[in-house]
Amino acid sequence: MSAADPASRRRRTFVPVVLVGLGASVVTAVAGHQPMLQVSASDLSRFGMSSFAGEEQAEAGFPLAGALALVALACWGVVLVARGRFRQVVAVLAALAAGGVLAVQVVGGFVQDDEAAVAISEQIGASLLGDRLPLEYTVWFWLATVASVVAVAAAVAGALSSPDWPEMGSRYDAPATHEQKDSEAPPEERTSLDLWKSMDQGDDPTDQ
Repeated sequence: MSAADPASRRRRTFVPVVLVGLGASVVTAVAGHQPMLQVSASDLSRFGMSSFAGEEQAEAGFPLAGALALVALACWGVVLVARGRFRQVVAVLAALAAGGVLAVQVVGGFVQDDEAAVAISEQIGASLLGDRLPLEYTVWFWLATVASVVAVAAAVAGALSSPDWPEMGSRYDAPATHEQKDSEAPPEERTSLDLWKSMDQGDDPTDQ
């Protein structure tokens, strides 16, 4: 009884893990297509460029993060209908894609933020004054970063627990599969109704 408890607990994680993974991937995908870094309106005004406030030229996004987030989201859709080892492999791919989003966020937001600041300054003409406008993180940046961490954790949990997760019901299998299984089952394992059907078709259930 105790040996089956871990597997039973992993089966119960199916719904919460999938819901968390899907939700985090949706948030990451939406946030990943939004501006991540921007020049504040106060800084634009300070440098005499208030006309650029709210314009795309004063913002920077991470397109790769949005693309990887869509991959992770698609993987969760496959996890819902996949079976066995393939489901586990897809969960690993979801973890890798979400991890890629997190890496893009960290590199783009903390490592290469100076390059983004220079690019934005050049686009709006601040570089002509020898200035590099300071950048600030948008709400979308933090949403994408936090959601990608949650998505990675959910995908890893899915990869570890998916072998014990319930699979799509056998009612979705082809009817021929059920008939073949019934016909191959020994008489003692077949129901009375199956035996009557077999005899009605001319089969002798004792001739085994």
